[in-house]
Order: sequence, then structure tokens, then C-alpha cells
Amino acid sequence: MKEDREGLKKLIELAKRRQIDAVVAHKDRLTRFGFEYLVEFKAYGVNVIVAFQDDKDHTQELVEDFVEIVKSFAPRIYGQEYEKVVKCVENVEKDG
Repeated sequence: MKEDREGLKKLIELAKRRQIDAVVAHKDRLTRFGFEYLVEFKAYGVNVIVAFQDDKDHTQELVEDFVEIVKSFAPRIYGQEYEKVVKCVENVEKDG
């Protein structure tokens, strides 16, 4: 979900320039909400090697994915609440 992943952008740029042949990464780091990145590496002829295969069960992976989703929305939710508070304070100050 986080699109401003500088390290990943750098890897993709190296792949585009054909400066790397393979990427070694932990599955969760590379693919969490970003399977399209694997397709992009494949298009540039780069092999993706998964390191540190873990023994997580599907339930644990699902819970971790859910936590990441909630974390990604939390700033938006809190930001909206903050905006409501600011507007309320401004209205109270304006009405005196």
C-alpha cells in the first residue's frame, strides 16, 4: 500500500537498466500488497529469490495483513477527526 518505498523504487530502476539479475527479499517485504512488483521484475528479466521462508500459518498471515490495512487507514481517520475538531474550534471562536 505504501507507494513511496524508496528502496523498492531503486531496485526497479536498476532492473530497468538491466544492472541487476536477481533480487533476494523476504516474501512479506516485497509482496505485501504489491504483487505487481514481482511481475515488473519478471518483465525486466530479473529473478526474485525469496529468502527466509517462514512457517506462518494462513491465520497468522491474515491477521498481519489485516493489521497492515488498519495501520494504513489510521492516519486518514485521525486526520479527518482532527479536521473536524479544528473546524469546530474555528466555529466556536468565530461565534464567540
